[in-house]
This record gives sequence, structure tokens and C-alpha cells, in this order.
Amino acid sequence: MTDRYRSFANSGVGRGLVKRLGLPQPAPLRRYTPGDPLVTGPVLLAGAGRAAGPARAVLTAAAVEVLPERGTAPTLAAIVYDATDLATPADLADVHAALHPAVRSLIPSGRVIVFSSPSESAPAAVATQQALEGFVRSLGKELGRGSTAQLVRVAPGAEGNLASTLRFLLSGRSAYVSGQVIDVGTGSAPIPADWNRPLAGRVALVTGAAGGIGAATARVLARDGAHVVCLDVPAAGDELAAVANGVSGEATQLDLTAADAAERICDLFAARHDGLDIVVHNAGVTRDRTLGRMGDAEWSQVIAVNLTAPERITQALLDEKLVRSGGRIIGVSSIAGLAGNRGQTNYAASKAGVIGLVRGWAPVLADRGITVNAVAPGVIDTAMTARMPPMLREAARRMNSLAQAGLPVDVAETIAWLAAPATGGVTGNVVRVCGQSLLGA
Repeated sequence: MTDRYRSFANSGVGRGLVKRLGLPQPAPLRRYTPGDPLVTGPVLLAGAGRAAGPARAVLTAAAVEVLPERGTAPTLAAIVYDATDLATPADLADVHAALHPAVRSLIPSGRVIVFSSPSESAPAAVATQQALEGFVRSLGKELGRGSTAQLVRVAPGAEGNLASTLRFLLSGRSAYVSGQVIDVGTGSAPIPADWNRPLAGRVALVTGAAGGIGAATARVLARDGAHVVCLDVPAAGDELAAVANGVSGEATQLDLTAADAAERICDLFAARHDGLDIVVHNAGVTRDRTLGRMGDAEWSQVIAVNLTAPERITQALLDEKLVRSGGRIIGVSSIAGLAGNRGQTNYAASKAGVIGLVRGWAPVLADRGITVNAVAPGVIDTAMTARMPPMLREAARRMNSLAQAGLPVDVAETIAWLAAPATGGVTGNVVRVCGQSLLGA
């Protein structure tokens, strides 16, 4: 779907007019293409906490030019600041001192990443570390030009698990992720032999794979090396087959609300693959209506597809021990599940429920080496958003820090990062792929 306003705002005539009128200026975003370098310029690494050394090792291994201080560098591709050692509010002056002179040197689509500590000790330390969240979320709304800011909370002992998350947030894969807080823990996170194919040898299930975010996810997982089983309803059979053939995967037609759906999925993976490694619950429906006008069918269908089916299918796969150790379960939620939305009590309830599944399963499955996370898309240009009234769609596109809608691939890249073996330290997280939406972000 073409964003005509974004095209106009970046044209020779439009750029000046938009600036004079104070209108949103959606910059072109740097998105990942295979073969791209991790970043396109030097990275400033500042701060002296416990994550600085491991972060430097990650950057050096990726052939990134690392600067210990801004010095005379005219431009910076990213700023990485380690604040894990800050313990008092007075220490926050160090954040200002390091970033104030450097942030103006960021190139378009630059990155700011701040490491913090999930401190549970003295109140002053807790307050100081929590202050970093407000700092990063505000900075993400200031940067402009397609740049993003993130906070990564690093558990003690988890410094060696930073590679996958740091690489994702620095790269074009995270183009539409900003203002997020990501927790990295001590789970097993093996480094892949090839960062371009981190999912090699993995078997994945993607529901709702015939189009939109599901189809993009199938393509990205396959690009990264996974064998993808694409699932959707029989009515979408032709589109599903095209996606599966395009990724050299498999197509399975199935109504997830059928009484035997979980059993049939278990039988498929037991017989053909002796299990699976990645489960992506993407299938979803909307039946929008205010609660007073919403019938039983409109309520029950949305809950059944969006929440009950993922719960039943995942539980069946776990009970049959078909999700292998090191497995990844990823649910597609929505910012509607976080902030609510008028006319979507059913949809918001179902998507909030997905977050509840993540929070419930993550600690239970940690001993099996299985991570559970969710992505929460904002306004993504899909066939669903194309049906929105034009003025409403245009307003929704601009109500985020990047002043534009995301693309299905933006959600898919985030799912692929969460699906990677090297992201084993990330579990129980809800990552919003919403350009730092002004609502619920």
C-alpha cells in the first residue's frame, strides 16, 4: 500500500512545505536487505557498567568501528550507552553528559541503545534505573529522521546474551521498533554459525500465513534458514499454497477453531518432523462493533480464533512434548491489547489475553529451555488497514514517533529475532512494533 503523504513529504517541494506548516515528517526507514552491514557508520560506546565489555565484543565481531568517545567523528550510526552501574539520581548526569553532545551527530535511521539493570536493591538504585525508561521513551520521540531509541535491561550474569538483541536493535531489522524496554536474562543463547541464517535446521509453524504479517513472517523465517509450515483456513488455499511454494515450505489448510485442530497439528508435526522449534500464532480476525451492539457470534469468534486457539494448540504441543528444547513460542498481540480501542472490546480482550499467555507460560517453560514472547503491532499497512476510512487511516499512520505506518516485514523481522536460538535470554517480553505509537506505547 503506497503512503502518498510520506512520498510527498520527502519530495523536493513537499519537504519544505511540510516543514513550514509543522506537519509530520515521515523519513524513509532503513530496512534490512540480506548482505547489508550491521550499521553504516561508527558506533559510540559509552558508559562503564558490566555490559560495556560484552557489547564491545559483539560490535568488534561484527566489524563495526567502535568509538570510546565522540571526539571529532562528524557522524554516528548509533550510540550505545551502558548505564548498568548507575546507582543514585545524581548519576543520571552521566547520561546527559554522554548523550547530549553525541545525539546531534546521529545519521538518519540512527540508533540509541541504553543498557540498564533490573535493580531490586536500594530504593535510590531502583529509582535511578527506572528513570532511564522515561529518558529513553522521551528520546525516541525527539530523534526524528527515522531514528530509534531502546532500553535493554540486562540481568546480572546475562551480559553474554546480548549479541542477538544488540544486533537486532542496531540493524535495519528493527526499523519500526522504538521506545521499547527489552529484558535480557540468563537463558541459553548459543551464537549461530552464520548470522545471516540463524534459523538453519529449525522447523517453524506460522498460522494465518496466507497473507499480510503471516506471509511476511513465513518469508523472513525461511530467509533465515527455517523450514516453514504455513497454515491458514481452506478458503485461503490458493494464497496459502503460493506463500508455501515461495518459501519451499509446506501448506496446511485448517480451521483453528475446529474441535480437532490441536490434535491434527500435533499429528502433522509428530509424523513429518518429529517435533518443531518455532510456533508463531499469527492468525487473527476482527469483528468490530461497540459492546452494546455486539452479538454473541461476533464476540465468540474473535475470542476463539485470537486467544482460545493459540492456547489450545500450544498446550497440546507442549503436552505431547513436540516443542523441542530451545523452542520459541511467539504470539501476535496488538497495541489494542495494551491501550484498548473503541469498538474492539472483543479484539482487545483477545490480544490482551495473548499477553497473559506469555506471562503465564514464560516462567513455567524456562526449565525446558523454551522461550515465550509476544509482538504487539501498531498500524501496519495490510489489507485490513486498507479497508479503513481514508481519513482515519491517514491519522492512524501519523500517530507515532516515526509518523508512518509499519510494513508486515517489520513485524516479521521482530518475530524472527525472537525465534532465533541466540535470543534465548529474552522471554516473557511484549515488544511493540508500532513506531512508538502515541497510544499505549
